[in-house]
Amino acid sequence: MLRILFIFSFLFISCSKEKEYRRPSLSYLALGDSYTIGESIEIDGSYPYQLKEKIDLIDSLKIIAKTGWTTDELIDTLNNSKLNQYDIVSLLIGVNNQFRGYEINNYKVEFENLLNKAIRFSNNKKNIFVLSIPDYGVTPFIKSSGKEKIYNEINAYNDINRTLSEKYNIMYFNITDISRLAENDSSLLANDKLHPSKKMYNEWIDLIKAQILDSLKST
Repeated sequence: MLRILFIFSFLFISCSKEKEYRRPSLSYLALGDSYTIGESIEIDGSYPYQLKEKIDLIDSLKIIAKTGWTTDELIDTLNNSKLNQYDIVSLLIGVNNQFRGYEINNYKVEFENLLNKAIRFSNNKKNIFVLSIPDYGVTPFIKSSGKEKIYNEINAYNDINRTLSEKYNIMYFNITDISRLAENDSSLLANDKLHPSKKMYNEWIDLIKAQILDSLKST
């Protein structure tokens, strides 16, 4: 009888320890445009996939993004999507608003709309993060005469998404400075000479990973 009780106690303790140390399984939703899907490179080189690889707690990844999307197009898609809540949510969008010459005040309204959607899709607002818009003006795709205009307008758009992220206490990462290094380093660009390469996305991950991990550990 004592032997049976000992075996039962051992199994109970073992199961409890297994449950106690079970690895979390996190889900990740990435919202955006061509910079999110990794246009012109293999999808596993995009920043959402690289983040999933670097943070092994992330088991599932869903990307809702398309090349050319503006904020209103992402909103329309999300309005017609049935989504669960996710442990991590990221948002990077706005370059196509600037490229098409849309009214910048509309971006402010629509980006705030998207931030609120991200909050609704998130299990914990602390684990939402926003990335600034890269500056494509430094790429060979743009003639020298247009670079300053793009530089200034991208800064204006990023002032909006940064200010709104701060308003909602959302993590914010400035990756625009990294994107501007491509002016003198072609290895940071994909073969189309317009979008980021896997190498540039990896530099984004190096910038953001530690803070995201700290946030996950504190929740």
